[in-house]
Amino acid sequence: MMATKSYDEIIDFIAAGTTPEAVVAFRPSDSVQQRVAELVERSKDGSISSEEQSELEDYLQLEHIMIMAKARARQHTQLGKGCERIAAAIRCGTRCVSV
Repeated sequence: MMATKSYDEIIDFIAAGTTPEAVVAFRPSDSVQQRVAELVERSKDGSISSEEQSELEDYLQLEHIMIMAKARARQHTQLGKGCERIAAAIRCGTRCVSV
């Protein structure tokens, strides 16, 4: 059986399909955070294997993508809220002063 990699949670999260709100709320589990911290420490002290170094690099790349995705998702959720206010103002026959 193949060991679970630290980045598998992120891949599973993306593969399952998601919403902007879920992207913003996503946090790695405690066990993944602990694993990554361990890999970082081993990398610093030189005791990391090449396979573990590869795992760490893959995780850090996916983490960077998730940071960018969270920023974009926040934009989408803010745009969505603005559109909801505009639609409500139109239904009520009032002017929308701020978006």
